Amino acid sequence: MLPKSDWAHLIPHAGGMCLLDVVEAWDDTAIHACSEGHRDPANPLRRDGRLHALHLAEYGAQAAAVHGALRAREAGAGAPRPGMLVALRDVRLACEYVDDLPGVLQVHAECLYADDAGTQYAFRIEHDGVLLAQGRCAVIHGGDDLAPAAG
Repeated sequence: MLPKSDWAHLIPHAGGMCLLDVVEAWDDTAIHACSEGHRDPANPLRRDGRLHALHLAEYGAQAAAVHGALRAREAGAGAPRPGMLVALRDVRLACEYVDDLPGVLQVHAECLYADDAGTQYAFRIEHDGVLLAQGRCAVIHGGDDLAPAAG
């Protein structure tokens, strides 16, 4: 298990926009993280006091970003290359809102493809054993002039 203090500095998401709380496990191809921030009234993704399930895609993309950063650190690459989320595909939602769910969100991401130009991840978010959202995200990597975003 890796606390947020171990990896948060490796991704561009800061403060309340760093949505994941802890990395439960990870290896070269996948990551399992957890979050309780969906219940936080100060969650920056809330609108009109609610957190729409569509925002679970951001949780999945952040898990991909953390995974990529951990892989880069493990390989001795130093800071991960800036990336920009460019596509979400096959996103499926099983509910409309998630702010009223009482437990921890389980966030899983699996690297489907990675090279110097970018990555593709499949993600799924579960709560209490129930699938809430799933999909795929694509990230392109660029030079220092690329504005970093999720992934």
